[in-house]
Formats: sequence, structure tokens, C-alpha cells
Amino acid sequence: MKRVYTILVLVAIVAGGIFSARLSPEAAAQDTTGAEAQMVAFDVAENGTRLAFDPSFADDGGLAMRGAAFVTEGYIYPAGTLTDSNGVLEDGSPEFLDLVIGKWMSRGWVTEDFANATTGPFLATQHLYTFGTGMGSFTFVSDGEELIDPGVAITRPITGGSGPLSSSGGQIDQTLLGFNATQGLNLHFEAHLTFVEAGVDLNTLLTPTPQMGTPVAEVAATPAG
Repeated sequence: MKRVYTILVLVAIVAGGIFSARLSPEAAAQDTTGAEAQMVAFDVAENGTRLAFDPSFADDGGLAMRGAAFVTEGYIYPAGTLTDSNGVLEDGSPEFLDLVIGKWMSRGWVTEDFANATTGPFLATQHLYTFGTGMGSFTFVSDGEELIDPGVAITRPITGGSGPLSSSGGQIDQTLLGFNATQGLNLHFEAHLTFVEAGVDLNTLLTPTPQMGTPVAEVAATPAG
């Protein structure tokens, strides 16, 4: 019996060592010395021409029903750029080309039939917010429900990030503003991020990014309001 106990103890020690060794890179990545919490606000205009959902969950009118998986994307603008209906032209290009500061991508499931959704949660989604380009880009992610009620905020947890946000968490408040020319959502966000890399001011990094494959107007449009 004593020998069995000794073997079990040795196995536990070895397993613990392996587990610790495997954790050490992740533990190092979680070093938040000098990190601080920051808040950033921005608007998103969904490009409805990029929305794709499982057609087997479409009703007779072509609208998505509960259970439909989907993916979509849009343009991130500075806070205050969007009203209830601007931000994307009918062809899917950004209305304010010179103001785009990032890319938004959403994937998830429809939780209420679009034809009948009038109030409350209607989507369960994961959002990826990408700012900057190339080696200077950084991202963060949020998960949660979305409300179909305009002007009502809902809070979603921030579940990870990259670059100066690689150790970040926190929460993000999302408010539906309305629907743009592509029938995409216009949204306002206020992100309360924890553990932003020391010495980094996120707001100084939210600068316009080049948009590939979109028409360039002779005169840049300016937001209304």
C-alpha cells in the first residue's frame, strides 16, 4: 500500500511539473505590470452586402429565422460619426472613406425570427474589432447577445485581444442606432478595457486605415449631424 501511495505521489509531481511547464508561456503573457484600464468609443456601420446566413433557415420572405448561423462585417468609425441610417452606400462601400478606423466582423446565430423580432435579444454573436494595418494592427473580441431595440444599451464581456490588448478583458456597451442603406446595423460601442499595455494610449491608435477595393469619391463625404 505504501508503494502504491509513493507511486501516486511521484506521478502527481511529474504531472504537475509538465502542467506548469506548459502554462509558463501563457503565464508570462499575462504579466500586466504597469498596465492600465482605458475606455474607447466608436461606431460601426454593418455592410449588409457582406451578410451571409444559412439559407435553410430562411422564411418565405427570405428573412433569417431562429437557429440561422451567419457571418457579416462592417466599417468602424470614430464615435459620433453615425446617425440611424448613414455610414454605408448601397453598393457596400463606406460612405465616409477617409474616416474609417478599422474593420468589424460578427458571427453567430439568430435567436428570434427576423420577421417577428420587435424587442429584446435577437442575436447571439462574437465580434472581432480590428484596428490599424499590418504589423501595427491590434484586435479585441466580445461575446454576447444583441438587442433589436434602438437606443437601448446592452453589455457584452470582452473575452480577449491581441497586440497591446493581449492580456485585456473588461466589457463593452453596445447600442443599436438604426439601419443603413444596405439594411445593415448601425451601432455605437463604448469599450471598457482592462490591462492595456503600459505606455499605450489606445485613442491615439484609432486612426483612419486604407480601404482596398472601395471607390474613392472625388470629394470625401462628411457625416451628417
